[in-house]
Amino acid sequence: MTYFNDTHTNGSFIERMMASAGHMLEAAALRRAQRRVYRKTLDELTALSNRDLTDLGLARSELRRIAWEAGQQHTAA
Repeated sequence: MTYFNDTHTNGSFIERMMASAGHMLEAAALRRAQRRVYRKTLDELTALSNRDLTDLGLARSELRRIAWEAGQQHTAA
């Protein structure tokens, strides 16, 4: 006959709540960093003239997407 003893204990309610709060704060910090990169990139790109954007091969309608991608790539690294 085989016996199985599970000695793993679940954390207390307080420990689980603190871990959950920690994860929420980390997620908020990540979103804030993404937003900061997005805003900086968008501000720099919108400051360029149409001629400069054309020289870079960009259209003004693409700037938000490019800034969003920059924020995602920056924080993924």
